[in-house]
Amino acid sequence: MLRIVVPLVLSLLCGTVAAEPLHGIAMHGEPALPPDYKHFPYVNPDVKKGGKITYGVVGTFDNLNPFILKSMRTTARGMWDPDYGNLVYESLMQRSRDEPFTLYGLLAETVEWDDDRSFIQFNLNPKAKWSDGQPVTPEDVMFSFELLRDKGRVPFSNRLKVVAEMEKVGEHSVRFTFNDKADRETPLIFGLFPVLPKHAIDPETFDRTSLTPPVGSGPYKVKVVKPGESITYERDPNYWGKDIPAKVGTDNYDQITVQYYLQDTTLFEAFKKGDVDVYPDGNPGHWANAYNFPAATSGAIIKDVFTPKLPSGMLGFVFNTRRPIFADPKVREGLSLVFDFEWANKNLYSGAYKRTQSFWQNSELSSFGVPANAAELALLGPIKDKIAPQILDGTYKLPITDGSGRDRNVLKQAVGLLKQSGYTIQGGKMADASGHQLAFEIMTQNADQEKLAVAYQRSLQAIGIAASIRTVDDSQYQSRTNTFDYDMIMKSFTSSLSPGNEQLGRWSSAARTREGTDSFAGANDADLDTLIDHLLRARSAEEFTAAVRSYDRLLLSSHYVLPLYHMDQQWVARSKRIGHPDTTPLYGYQLPIWWDTSAQ
Repeated sequence: MLRIVVPLVLSLLCGTVAAEPLHGIAMHGEPALPPDYKHFPYVNPDVKKGGKITYGVVGTFDNLNPFILKSMRTTARGMWDPDYGNLVYESLMQRSRDEPFTLYGLLAETVEWDDDRSFIQFNLNPKAKWSDGQPVTPEDVMFSFELLRDKGRVPFSNRLKVVAEMEKVGEHSVRFTFNDKADRETPLIFGLFPVLPKHAIDPETFDRTSLTPPVGSGPYKVKVVKPGESITYERDPNYWGKDIPAKVGTDNYDQITVQYYLQDTTLFEAFKKGDVDVYPDGNPGHWANAYNFPAATSGAIIKDVFTPKLPSGMLGFVFNTRRPIFADPKVREGLSLVFDFEWANKNLYSGAYKRTQSFWQNSELSSFGVPANAAELALLGPIKDKIAPQILDGTYKLPITDGSGRDRNVLKQAVGLLKQSGYTIQGGKMADASGHQLAFEIMTQNADQEKLAVAYQRSLQAIGIAASIRTVDDSQYQSRTNTFDYDMIMKSFTSSLSPGNEQLGRWSSAARTREGTDSFAGANDADLDTLIDHLLRARSAEEFTAAVRSYDRLLLSSHYVLPLYHMDQQWVARSKRIGHPDTTPLYGYQLPIWWDTSAQ
């Protein structure tokens, strides 16, 4: 990669075409907000800043650097955080949580690109400053990309692999020209890249864990660090960006504390006592039955239900197709039918969940209940012959059982599919032509997963299939999943309204043999690779929708995952002192825009 510093005048003399500066960019279509927008539509622009909040998390921390591999899982929350906000470090652009994938100016006031997205130029806001008062410069941006390439963890370390040229343009701009490894999502991913201060970092020691409060450009500074116990941030009164549109109505507390607990039960007890202000709850039984303590019954604790417009994602039992027993899609389909969702939902979850039928259910991107249109069929070409007719015409639906755990009609369908793959019931055991019983291990990582695996195990036993269950500790689970050393595991594949490069790590043939990727099923299908490429190259919203739906159909037809369940709601309990806007954006509730009502 070549780095060249080119003054703006010289670039014009050399014939470089100047693009029009843009206030925002979208993956597909145009940004929803105009250039003169004042704030995001889901914030309260009139909120008064002040007060404090305490979050609670399970785990520990021994590091303040979120960008290195060492202690990646034990970096203090809040430094660069998808839930609590990027309190210390900032990216070039800010994502709107009310649009599928749209970015607006942050450190970069405007951006420039061409129709082919062969380059992107970030024009830095001249007002952008570090917490020590130094200006944020193009040199900082280029330093950040090079430092994280050399010393950072994935995915930061891979970003420059798609860059042919990185250059400074004029006094405040940086331009990245891409090579043929980039795709249409690449410029937006660059917009979300963290920027670090060149003058305040020693590259030689950057990849070592550190508890020294760093210099950042974000709205907060580190105030107090208690390793493994808590970290407290205080508002920077000189934060440069407090009045720019993308930050109006956010970062509303004077002080933010993240408290650490060894287990969730301890965290919940702290919430009950008022030591923690917010408790996101994902357990139906817990949400229904655990809030009979005085603070909740008196109204000091409020239970909120939010309804985002996000796709469901896919939680399921994953078949490791690297194992010969799971190589046949018919076997995977038959085994998928055996699971009795109705029994599990009623007996384990008080009927709180809905069955997942698509990787993008509840969104326009889902193929569930939607027949393939002409655009999809054109994209699929001969690949359509690999897709089940019912999935292609939108009539497919997972069977609904009688809830007994042994629905004879559904089990009969499963036995029929297994018979097509050479398995028959012999002496009460499902066995192949050589008499070997169909058997596999389900690896789980906690008691909740184990309960679900036991329910599945009972149904499998009814047709002579031997499934053993092994629950392992976190370190062993991480090690075995990183090396794909398992038969079956439970995994959640989150889905956004703008799926992109993450699909390569999950489902591409290249990821199958690459340890540490999310290729948990080990897919090895050139047709899936083709459909991922269609998805990444789509230009219009219509073309993108067709690409994702066709991709969804092939994933479902391949039966890599036994689909389980999802919930359409988000549950959060909070102290009455903490307030939030009435509007719920597309992506659901956003903690960085909540506030302390006592400061109002």
